[in-house]
Amino acid sequence: MSREYPALSQRILSTVIDQVLILVLMLVAAAAVDAFHPPDWIRVALFFGIWAVYEPVFTTRGCTLGNYVIGLRARQFQDDSKKVSLVQAYIRYFVKVLLGWLSFLTINMNKQRRAIHDLAASTVMIKV
Repeated sequence: MSREYPALSQRILSTVIDQVLILVLMLVAAAAVDAFHPPDWIRVALFFGIWAVYEPVFTTRGCTLGNYVIGLRARQFQDDSKKVSLVQAYIRYFVKVLLGWLSFLTINMNKQRRAIHDLAASTVMIKV
C-alpha cells in the first residue's frame, strides 16, 4: 500500500488551527484565573503549561485538533503504523518552535515531505 503524504499547505493549515486553539485556551485560562487574582508566576506557569504540553501530548495520543481536522497524523518514520513517542514528540515540537516556519523548508525536498522537525525526531506526517 502506498502512503500519501500531506502537502505544505495542509501542514500549515493544521499548525494554524492548533495555534488558534492554543490562543483560545490561553484567553479562557486568563479569564478563569482573573477571579482569583493569582500571583504572576501562576499565570506564567499556566500559560507555559498550555503552550508546552498541548502539541506534544496530543501528538502522542494520536493527533492534535489541527491534525484531526485536516486528516493528518504524526507517526514514527521507521514504522508509520506506530504512534510517536513522548520523547519524539518533544524533540519534534522543540525544533519546530525553535525554527518556526523555517522548519518546513525541507518538505518539498524529500518524497515523504518531512519537515526539519520530522527529520530531527525521526517522524513522518501521513494523510488518513
